[in-house]
Amino acid sequence: MKQTLVFMLALASVPAFAQDGNALTAPGGGWNRAGLVDKSGELAVNYPYNLIDRGAQRGRRMIEGSLGKVGKKRPFHTLVANGNPTPLYTDDDGRYARAYSFGSGSNSVEVRSPDGKSLKRVQFYEADRTRPQPVIRIIAAWDDNQAEVDLHVVTPDGQHAFFGHPALTNGGGLDADTVDGPGPENFTMTSPQHGLYQVWINYWGNFGGDGYHFDESTRQKPIITSRITLVFNENTAKERRESFVVPLRRIGELTLVKMFKF
Repeated sequence: MKQTLVFMLALASVPAFAQDGNALTAPGGGWNRAGLVDKSGELAVNYPYNLIDRGAQRGRRMIEGSLGKVGKKRPFHTLVANGNPTPLYTDDDGRYARAYSFGSGSNSVEVRSPDGKSLKRVQFYEADRTRPQPVIRIIAAWDDNQAEVDLHVVTPDGQHAFFGHPALTNGGGLDADTVDGPGPENFTMTSPQHGLYQVWINYWGNFGGDGYHFDESTRQKPIITSRITLVFNENTAKERRESFVVPLRRIGELTLVKMFKF
């Protein structure tokens, strides 16, 4: 059984901002005790557990909350997990849920308004030293909430992580395929192989009320922009990161973002 970070963001519907005092009511920051006992009632120091087990991604947690009914076409809020910003899309009721694989040690989650104002930031300490640190993390996000964009990663042994094959036998893996907003899609490895990695981004199609379709006229922007971030040795003194902005002009476009050796 896995723990869950729960964000309860009480934002007014108009305008789409909140006062700092009620932007985040749970969880409290501080220590996060490890273990398999459900501590759901102790929100000051523990987070409710969630049944998540995806093999290579079994350490991930859900970040959840609500931004209020402010409409789908508003400027995006931003979710920042351990310094990694991604657009924050919600459903019609303003709710969101995003997965993140936090490692041991000090972690942080922040929600920012479209104008960059920090609505709330939570710093917590993961005391479970058996929790592995992500050594390679690759994050893909984009700026059109109807676009269905997919992250693809090829590892040195030739395995291919994508929506149809998310968990690799070498320990790497993707979170669940993101079809309800602008990402993020997240690939992590805690014990990466040495060799050449390939990072690709694919504008697969669009997703709407009637399901998947390939009508480019529904795009909110003439060119969709995808930001791909590579993070190495996250949350350690050796951390470094690289970011790439890739334009996606038409459905079916497949772009090699980066090849790197580890």
